[in-house]
Amino acid sequence: MRDQAESLRLRLSRMNKGAETKAIAVMSGKGGVGKSNFSLNFALSLSNRGFHVLLFDMDIGMGNIDILLGQSSHATIIDLFQRRISIQELIRKGPGNLSFISGGTGFAKLFTMDNEKVDYFLEQLQAVSAQYDYFIFDMGAGMSEDRLRLLMAVHEIFVITTPEPTAIMDAYAAMKYIHLQEKRVPLYVIVNRTQTDQEGRDTLQRLKNAMKQFLGKDITKLGFLPEDRAVSKAVISQTPFLLFDPTTKISRAMNELVDRYLANRTIDEAAASRPANFFARLRQFLLER
Repeated sequence: MRDQAESLRLRLSRMNKGAETKAIAVMSGKGGVGKSNFSLNFALSLSNRGFHVLLFDMDIGMGNIDILLGQSSHATIIDLFQRRISIQELIRKGPGNLSFISGGTGFAKLFTMDNEKVDYFLEQLQAVSAQYDYFIFDMGAGMSEDRLRLLMAVHEIFVITTPEPTAIMDAYAAMKYIHLQEKRVPLYVIVNRTQTDQEGRDTLQRLKNAMKQFLGKDITKLGFLPEDRAVSKAVISQTPFLLFDPTTKISRAMNELVDRYLANRTIDEAAASRPANFFARLRQFLLER
């Protein structure tokens, strides 16, 4: 009840101040690091605290958020562009307070964002923004021009990696690429599937040191999540691991990570100097050629 009361207080304060919906993109340098599982359970943890969250599966044509939830969607975000279905028709209700939009499955050509589609996309996002505290975009693995444009516009980027050397290098390469395009977007790093706490701390510090030494960029060490067999069991049962068993070490670690995120948010001076709001930045970056 305290979490929900605090969420209501923050929502009322946000509305009174005219604050915009926080847009977070979750990405990884490579596939197979648990990015979508993180996005879903992070969003659910926020939702459990009473925040209104809309989770977008942006792995267009290869989405799996609805699969992880054991649901099937009659329409996906692809239909927003190809059939001009309204965003309200795409929003599905997940567990608790969570809402989500499916990315679809099977092969699909990535949409090309011409002026008309950009206008429609922004119009639809703005139509529902007042209903949500957070937009969370679960991005496809790797980097593409369309993905980069969205990444440059969001308020924060979460980068998921594992302690494996290839995953660390891919995460560094992805952050470097983003930083060279847009230096002011805050980067948060999460290490997934750690065998020990020390391994998680070492991986986070390694990435933080590399970014600072070679790029002069500060990143936020958001935390790490342990290897836990409960995750694969939850995936098989098509249930978020927070709901599959809230007492497991991965569930406890996720809730602690979200508590840390909510408690330790500070104003990033570089981010604060970014022009306009999320929608204005998104329009700018999507229309750049």
